[in-house]
Amino acid sequence: MHTESYEVEAGFERRTLRSETLIVLALSLGASGVSALIDFIGSVTRPGALKDQAATLVGSQAPGRPWLDLAWQVFSIATALAPVALVAHLLARERVGMPAIGFDLTRPRLDLARGAAVAAVIGGTGLAFYLGVRAAGFNLTVVPESLPDVWWKIPVLIASAIQNAVLEEVIVVGYFLRRLGQLGWSPNAALAASALLRGSYHLYQGVGGFVGNMVMGVVFVLLYRRWGRVGPLVAAHSLIDTVAFVGYALLAGKVGWLPTG
Repeated sequence: MHTESYEVEAGFERRTLRSETLIVLALSLGASGVSALIDFIGSVTRPGALKDQAATLVGSQAPGRPWLDLAWQVFSIATALAPVALVAHLLARERVGMPAIGFDLTRPRLDLARGAAVAAVIGGTGLAFYLGVRAAGFNLTVVPESLPDVWWKIPVLIASAIQNAVLEEVIVVGYFLRRLGQLGWSPNAALAASALLRGSYHLYQGVGGFVGNMVMGVVFVLLYRRWGRVGPLVAAHSLIDTVAFVGYALLAGKVGWLPTG
């Protein structure tokens, strides 16, 4: 079983690690959490019920101009992964690298098998939870994608799903837990902080998005501690988002149970 028991190597003082962690969060999902909070305040203070408002996850960035839109989509995906490159650099400087958090290709089949099992459980449960909290008025209508019907639509949706997974699991689970352990946080406090961070940047979806992703965050931390790898979590998250994005693209407007914006 994997536990966060870390030693701070020579030259890595706690003050440096604390500043480094805050900078990584400010450049990535910490900033997203603040943005989501502002979005949520705007939604709850806007006239009308939350479920009558929409939160679009992957939308067109240049309507009516497909090649320019594609360029923006690729640019957005690539730049969103810049904080992951920063984490890779910081872990390499620490002389442990990404294998220290289990983000490598040493066990691809096992990671994918575990990820598929996790996705099967969380994906179905998450959809049922979303439909329930939206019906109760605690969530916006989540529109996974609103891209034009062009040849690159599905590849971009899959790439966006993988980008989300890599960014979130590497930073929120692998890197964040490692740094909190090095800073002396207890396992329970680190788990709570990681889950809260994950919930915070989904708050733009509503209370349901916040709570549901916090629960997912707790599960993912426990699985990471058991397996010692973020690889299965990246696989699970990629599969969940791919099914959500591509499934919505194929089913929106064709089935009655799927809300559309």
